[in-house]
Amino acid sequence: MTAPTAPRAILFDWDNTLVDNWAVISGALNAAFQAMAKPTWSEAECRARVRKSARDTFPELFGDRWREAERIFYSTFEERHLEGLRPMPGAIDLLDRARTRGLYLGIVSNKHGRYLRIEAEHLGWSRRFGRIVGATDAAADKPAPDPVHAALAGSGIVAGPDVWFVGDAGVDMQCALAAGCTPVLVRDEETLGEEFDSCAPHVHLRGCPGLAALL
Repeated sequence: MTAPTAPRAILFDWDNTLVDNWAVISGALNAAFQAMAKPTWSEAECRARVRKSARDTFPELFGDRWREAERIFYSTFEERHLEGLRPMPGAIDLLDRARTRGLYLGIVSNKHGRYLRIEAEHLGWSRRFGRIVGATDAAADKPAPDPVHAALAGSGIVAGPDVWFVGDAGVDMQCALAAGCTPVLVRDEETLGEEFDSCAPHVHLRGCPGLAALL
């Protein structure tokens, strides 16, 4: 594997990349499942299955009642999402190191943009990023490239190999490739599953500390 192009910018996924909020996400999703008389998922199943935004996922899960399920999910999520929010190990050091290199940083997440920005502000991280782009902020959500271009808007940087897209899931790698960016995977599992068959990362690192070391 060739070394990646040195970055001018890094765009990060949010959940399971920079922060851990899965206990709250899975609880809110299960509240919607229970209201719709559907089987619930464990937190591990939520981590493995939840990839796309609610507007792309809920119609598949709940059919014609997806709007009702979405309201239940967000009302439950809003009650607890800040108390359950934790930085991933090494995330703060990684962001500090990227800042000392003068890199442009942005967020591209499939979490709803409103909650995404509230969480970044809660952690005191808002000023670290040029733009924070979540679900519904662009015309289409990940894996479409639209949020990448939205995250770079106004920076003077265009999507290309010198923009690293960092995430933990196949949908992040798909988004990076669709936008022409360098896909960087951060996850502890050494073996990649079928999720990455058509979207192999350029680099696979062990979490935030691995990326910090590369920088």
